[in-house]
Amino acid sequence: MAKYKLKTKSSAKRRFSMTSTGKIKRKKANLRHILTKHNRNSKRALRKGGLVDKADAPNIRRMLPYG
Repeated sequence: MAKYKLKTKSSAKRRFSMTSTGKIKRKKANLRHILTKHNRNSKRALRKGGLVDKADAPNIRRMLPYG
C-alpha cells in the first residue's frame, strides 16, 4: 500500500481533461482579446477544443497522476 498520495498540479487540472480513450483534451489559444484581426471562420475554429500532441502527453500525465 502506498504511504503517500501524489499531488496534482493545480494549473494542469484547470487546463486539461482526459477522454475515455486516455487522450488529453485542451483548449485552443488566441481567443482572449484583440479578436478584430481574426476573421469569423478562424474564431469559430478556435472555439473547438484540441488534443495534446503525443510528444507532450507524458509530461502532462505526470502533472495529472490520477487522470
